[in-house]
Amino acid sequence: MPEQNKRRGIYLLPNLLTTAGLFSGFYAIVASMNGDFQLAAIAIFVAMVFDGLDGRVARLTNTQSEFGAEYDSMADIVSFGIAPALVAYNWALHDVGKLGWLAAFIFVAGGALRLARFNTAHGTADKKYFQGLAIPSAAAIVAGLVWVGARYEIEPDSVSYVVVFFTIVCGLLMVSNFKYHSFKDLDWRENVNFLVLLLVVLIFVVVATAPAIVLFILFTIYAISGPVMTIKSVSKLKLEHILGDPQEDSTSKAEASTSANKEKSNEKVIKTEEEQAKSKE
Repeated sequence: MPEQNKRRGIYLLPNLLTTAGLFSGFYAIVASMNGDFQLAAIAIFVAMVFDGLDGRVARLTNTQSEFGAEYDSMADIVSFGIAPALVAYNWALHDVGKLGWLAAFIFVAGGALRLARFNTAHGTADKKYFQGLAIPSAAAIVAGLVWVGARYEIEPDSVSYVVVFFTIVCGLLMVSNFKYHSFKDLDWRENVNFLVLLLVVLIFVVVATAPAIVLFILFTIYAISGPVMTIKSVSKLKLEHILGDPQEDSTSKAEASTSANKEKSNEKVIKTEEEQAKSKE
């Protein structure tokens, strides 16, 4: 069956949300240049909200398009790649000279590679898991770290190497092969217990009490969950589980060979039936 062609139109609503996210990321850069680092970090989290909405709105309104997907990727590299790196650099990374801007570049390059890999493998990847840390989550860690420092008036030069560490590690986690739960298998339309709704309300209350610290801790725990999940799921940790192109295991190879043998046998059966039909004629 031939694949259906993707829509090439430009739809207003989802692309408007993408533009709002792009504006938030750009505003974060401007705010950091003006020294307002709390507002810069908050703007990156606002961009995350718009990034989560545009795709869902496009699916709900059946307005997905090839243009929207490409535009979303371009907006993501600005809002979650360049913006967090520059915000961190303007706050603390410039204090360590060359190491600072190199750490910022590693983050930007890791984000760009992460988006390129995601776009090329989007049709075949497992929907339940992300390969590598998603770029919005990495941006949330870096932005959350800056938010905590600016909110509680921590001297940037006293934690500059901590910021370097987090920025580099997040950049590397984005291009790693660690598995991260995508939460795309959750059915938001499913009936839930009243306790679940109460738990959601409590989470909002906890986040509202100290949003900078809570969000930074939550996304940091999520970043750690990838290596932990990957190590638990394999019997022996290999290089392809951490970095590089993952190789097919013996099970997948066996399944591929079995399907290939089935296809060959089906072709033989079809050829035999055609030969029998010709001989009858």
